[in-house]
Amino acid sequence: MKLLYSLVVLALLAMPLVAPLQSQEAGTTSPSTSGGMTAVAKVRSPEVLPDNRVSFRLYAPEATKVEVVGNFPGGKGLTMTKDSAGLWSVTTTAPLSPELWAYTFSIDGVRALDPNNYNVARDGVGFMNTLLILGDNSAVMQPQRVPHGTVNTIWIPSTEMKTSRRAFVYTPPGYEGANGTKYPVLYLLHGSGGDEAAWPDMGIANVIMDNLIAQGESKPMIVVMPDAYANQLASLDIAGPREAPPPGVGSGGAAQSNTGPAIAPTQTTSYDANEKDIVGDLVPFIDKHYRTIANRDNRALAGLSMGSGITVNVAVKRTDVFGSLGIMSAGIFTPSRTSPGGIKIFDQVNAKFLADSTVANKQIHLLFFSCGTEDPRLPALKQVWADLKARNINFVAKTYPGEHEWKVWRHSLADMAPLLFR
Repeated sequence: MKLLYSLVVLALLAMPLVAPLQSQEAGTTSPSTSGGMTAVAKVRSPEVLPDNRVSFRLYAPEATKVEVVGNFPGGKGLTMTKDSAGLWSVTTTAPLSPELWAYTFSIDGVRALDPNNYNVARDGVGFMNTLLILGDNSAVMQPQRVPHGTVNTIWIPSTEMKTSRRAFVYTPPGYEGANGTKYPVLYLLHGSGGDEAAWPDMGIANVIMDNLIAQGESKPMIVVMPDAYANQLASLDIAGPREAPPPGVGSGGAAQSNTGPAIAPTQTTSYDANEKDIVGDLVPFIDKHYRTIANRDNRALAGLSMGSGITVNVAVKRTDVFGSLGIMSAGIFTPSRTSPGGIKIFDQVNAKFLADSTVANKQIHLLFFSCGTEDPRLPALKQVWADLKARNINFVAKTYPGEHEWKVWRHSLADMAPLLFR
């Protein structure tokens, strides 16, 4: 049976979608959409077999080499074979575990989408197809028949830029008719190269939150997903093209381990603009226009990669604003030419943050870390966790199979949200 899933709430708002499915069939193509073709052969791709192996197919009679490039085991260069009709195909040798996977085709060395899979997601300037393998591990990512929240597009005045910047705001199911009920707020930041659409699109944050709230695992909360670049108006499809990435805060830290005199004795990257943007503009706007519980105990700041570096430098410094932190796949703790790395990052941002474990454990309601098991940032993070443990600081650390990628961060959100505001 073909299982088709669409992100209903996001579709109603005309947002980019990650609409996961198990398999699908391409229909006929009209001249207005095919560049003159009157029809195309029906090709089923991807097709999930009963044992969870997956078959990929592509009609490309003129191509000489086609590969599947996916983030699933064995998916980095899965060679396809062509039959006499010009149909390329390949089936994974092993079943895929329940997960929301991503892939593209390589056609004679050129990256291309699967034209028979309408599930397309955007991560910054990169596009990919998605494929949901159903199971317990991926259930939280599957749109269910549960009450749904709402994702709104908002424009927040920027003091620094003298104009407005775009953000997405998730409000939980029932918010519109909740008779004055106020909610805690999670501010959720993307990584380097991303934008405000990253968490709604790639992270399917609204689907995850709907399911967690419906199951009673998470408290209903507002989730604010801004553009983490304080000097960028919005994603490029809205703000227009640019010649170079914004001169923001970089990639969130080095993935490699540097040694010798190249290691910075102190952190050299400035996060002042991010603090002004988040604490000066974003939080007051959300508190004014949404029904929030406007205190530090009911605010959390979390981010992935670059966003985790912003989280550390803003939330650790401004403990008067945020009471919980989520640090996903952080590179800021890896020693580099711009950062000394390690637990001393906390000490440099705010010397009082971890100075007294009794005070810290009372003040910090949640200090959440996560990372992929194959991410080169993990060794530095493990050392930070060991140092925090030695200082008797309470924290939660999670690892997930994977590299520096969205399947790690979706699970991170699913595990972190139930721990917030308890």
